[in-house]
Amino acid sequence: MTLADYFASDYTGAPFQLFDLAHLGALACVLLLNLFLLRYRGSSESLRRRLRWTMAIVLWVNEVGWHVWNAYWGQWTIQTMLPLHVCSILVWLGGVALVTKNGTIYEFLYFLGIGGALQALLTPDAGIYGFPHYRFFQTFLSHGLILTSAVYLTVVEGFRPTWRSVWRVFLWTNVYMAVVFVINQWIGSNYLYIAHKPPTAQHFGYVTRLAILYYPYRSHWSPDSSDLVFALCASRLAGTAHDDFQLKKSERMGENLDKSKTICYKFIIIIN
Repeated sequence: MTLADYFASDYTGAPFQLFDLAHLGALACVLLLNLFLLRYRGSSESLRRRLRWTMAIVLWVNEVGWHVWNAYWGQWTIQTMLPLHVCSILVWLGGVALVTKNGTIYEFLYFLGIGGALQALLTPDAGIYGFPHYRFFQTFLSHGLILTSAVYLTVVEGFRPTWRSVWRVFLWTNVYMAVVFVINQWIGSNYLYIAHKPPTAQHFGYVTRLAILYYPYRSHWSPDSSDLVFALCASRLAGTAHDDFQLKKSERMGENLDKSKTICYKFIIIIN
């Protein structure tokens, strides 16, 4: 095969196979990248700023390339390519969060980005485009960096969600879905998959879900991986808050805190 074949829309190479060697390798690369970035904790602000800009530019350039590729092959339509899906928006907002260190955007990146991107990494909608097609790299680079951006801002830059973050994300996600619902009805699209499930529904579900608006469009209820990840993110927040409360209480009373007993309250949010 020629180099051009790896950018063709009618790719004749091996299709994507879930959890084959190439898929596992891509997941390992994302994991290793996140582990590598841990070394930048405590680094100078100038170094971390260059790192944040690098990740943001890669996110944006990769997304622009995806739109150019679809336009070149005549596959760009307003019904499928507007940046209205969760990860499509977070590609742009994640870059903004990295560059500006915006705490509000970080909250959405933390709760929606980790769940949505992780689901897309585990069960990508790559179709016929297996390794080493351009689409394979574009998919894992995009969703891998969304996930990495959220982890980086949390672990390296020290951002943390709050209890109010949960309700802000929940509220504005519902508002956003209402807007997207109207757009779907207007142009005949299926953004956020709230009109119907996608033709290639992922093994663990359809999309990151936080809003009651999903109920009328589901034939059955079953929590998916992104619901679970959101629950775990909220659970992590609950555990941290409880640790802080117990630590302050222990300090006031002059007692030692048994940390093994502190993470006992789990704030499980699965609104599917």
